[in-house]
Amino acid sequence: MAVLAYSPGKREINQYFSIRNAKLISLVVVLLLLLFHTASRYYGGGDSCEWLLSRGRFLGENVWQPYGCMMHKYKSTEARNCLAEKRVAFVGDSRIRQLFYSFTKIIDPERREDGNKHEDISFEEDTSSLNVDFLWYPEANNSLKERLISWIHETTAKPDVVILGAASWSIKLHRGSSETLQQYKVNLTAIAVYLERLAEDGEVYWVLQEPVNEGVLSENRKMITNQQLDLYNEAAVDVINSSKRNGRSRIKLLAASRQAALETISQSDDGLHVPESTRDVGAMVLMNSLCNKILRPIDGSCCQTIPPLNFLQKLAVFLFLGSALILLALHVFGINRHRRPVPPDVESLEEKKPVTAAVPFSPKAPFHALCRMGVIMGYFYLCDRADMFMKEQKFYTHSTFFIPLVYIFVLGVFYSENSKETKLLNREQTDEWKGWMQLVILIYHISGASAFIPVYMHVRVLVAAYLFQTGYGHFSFFWLKGDFGLYRVCQVLFRLNFLVLVLCVVMDRPYQFYYFVPLVTFWFVIIYATLALWPQILQKRANSSGVWHLGVLMKLLGLLLFICFFAFSQGIFESIFSMWPISKLFELHGSIHEWWFRWKLDRFAVIHGMVFAFIYLVLQKRQVLSEGKGEILLPGKISNLLLLFSVISFITYSIWASSCKTKTECNEMHPYISVVQILSFILIRNIPGYARSVYSSFFAWFGKISLELFICQYHIWLAADTKGILVLIPGNPSLNIMVSTFIFVCVAHEISLITNDLAQVVIPKDSVALLKRLGATGIFSLVVLLLSRSGQPSPGA
Repeated sequence: MAVLAYSPGKREINQYFSIRNAKLISLVVVLLLLLFHTASRYYGGGDSCEWLLSRGRFLGENVWQPYGCMMHKYKSTEARNCLAEKRVAFVGDSRIRQLFYSFTKIIDPERREDGNKHEDISFEEDTSSLNVDFLWYPEANNSLKERLISWIHETTAKPDVVILGAASWSIKLHRGSSETLQQYKVNLTAIAVYLERLAEDGEVYWVLQEPVNEGVLSENRKMITNQQLDLYNEAAVDVINSSKRNGRSRIKLLAASRQAALETISQSDDGLHVPESTRDVGAMVLMNSLCNKILRPIDGSCCQTIPPLNFLQKLAVFLFLGSALILLALHVFGINRHRRPVPPDVESLEEKKPVTAAVPFSPKAPFHALCRMGVIMGYFYLCDRADMFMKEQKFYTHSTFFIPLVYIFVLGVFYSENSKETKLLNREQTDEWKGWMQLVILIYHISGASAFIPVYMHVRVLVAAYLFQTGYGHFSFFWLKGDFGLYRVCQVLFRLNFLVLVLCVVMDRPYQFYYFVPLVTFWFVIIYATLALWPQILQKRANSSGVWHLGVLMKLLGLLLFICFFAFSQGIFESIFSMWPISKLFELHGSIHEWWFRWKLDRFAVIHGMVFAFIYLVLQKRQVLSEGKGEILLPGKISNLLLLFSVISFITYSIWASSCKTKTECNEMHPYISVVQILSFILIRNIPGYARSVYSSFFAWFGKISLELFICQYHIWLAADTKGILVLIPGNPSLNIMVSTFIFVCVAHEISLITNDLAQVVIPKDSVALLKRLGATGIFSLVVLLLSRSGQPSPGA
């Protein structure tokens, strides 16, 4: 094939760029980034609160992105909870009045501007005892100073938060004279003393002046120029910075609204007052500055401090450090100093797995694996819990989703190779399938494409396809091998859950947070129970009598009825999964609603895979299929008819997904129609003989670590538990994505190797030893659970 002409170039690339070298490079890059961010924080100053208040940019037209952190979009109930029993005062001119209205609109979305000008305005929220006042003080003069003095002496009326700013009226009334600017500095210097005293017990913000659109200003405002406003802003910054007490000023400068207005002032109706969408930015910045440290929203990383380590996190640190000390001791005493190296396979960019019988694990192996895991978990914690690296919010555009798809498609074609076998859904093909689906899902997540319903629905099919493969793969294994032993079950459960369980401890997240692993684990247990229960129906038994085939169908029918019963009985479903201790595996935020949603959405995908595997294996055994190299899978007319049906179904589904108005409407149909798309893909990919004869080693490589990629993305590629994007290199989004992706993939691959290494040690083949370890693990988990509970404060504390 023409595509294979790229093979020499591909081998030349891989000769110099193996996965081992890639990991070394990524380690060096991480260390350099840690040094860079530490130095920039230490010498450059600034924290996420200062970034929030001072810098940012627009994503699209109305989405404001602060520099280096994520801004939460506060709802009314959240704002009321945060500001309950507080007094907030907006002090200044008409621009501050605008900010006041936008701020109160967050608290009460129904509130409208009442048209009052040049007078005080009051807003009260009775349910939360919240007071927000606007006080008309258009100039920084003695009147304003007297108001501040009265607040200091009359503690009952003193506001908890003060937001003030003034300049445009001084420029207007005095025609922009230089004497007025000097007097402004003098007045502000006297006022700053009292602002500092107010800031000792509360929050004080000075709002820098937004620019004006000079061409639209009325005649009586023509003297308010951007040059004049810049001079007044410089004066305000100088005065406030010089008012520092104990090394720094407590008065906070709000410059973000000015930054936003620089891009939007041309849309102003009168040239002086900024558009409503822009002043909403300033109000939301204020709300994040005030409330993030109180409510700690996961998608609001600005102004949040690092939470203290809990008991389980401290225990994890102890175990990882203990493993490092044991490894060091083994090395010093020279126990099993040497181990045969594993040769790299440059063709597949992957290290060959050691054969356990030929290369047994040394005593160092598990401790070495745990040390590597400890280092990786340290990186996870720094990325998504510690305030080390920056985070930014997602913003969807069609180009951010579809252009990367083109890139990975080209790479997938570039790495096309001949398959070693040409059976339907052979191992290379299923790895390829998992690989390209995982890459699409990653791009979907980082681009925020869930906001676009057609893309959302197509990705839902990919998730269903993963579960379809779960049913297909496990059914095929049990049907062909007949291995229902405890060793097999523990191996599968360990490989599925090891990374997630470690992350639950290190990142302080519930098991259900990583929803896909609980989902796949649940369905593996269901598949095992269905096929392992008497009578165990295997292929060798089914060959002796067709009655066994009927027995398989009866089991599958029973499973289908089980699924339908739970799907249409939400009350029973919730009552079962809400029982302790099962509830601890399926609750998220104290509710199993998320588990119900995820389970119900793809409830038929696994049984579809099992039925397909059964039909395929029966047809294969009866030699109905032609699976030789280059042979068409089925007779010509049947193949053409199936291919035509598959193409039509693809087009029809895309049209239907594009016409959906809401996700809820689409999700109701998804469980019933997703299988058609999955089967259509399988037929298109496998009916033509030439299509079965090739596969993409690029996609297959990613498919082998697809589980690790899916889980790792939560914390070291995305950020804030998938709500945002990790920023390792600020100021250059494209370079940042390339660097963070490179590190992320290397980490996922290394975790895959660690999991394989530990699985061979933790899960012994000897049944007695395995039972002992399971018992010891259960006792240890129970003790840890009890200790972690005793270390938590009581509800009344």
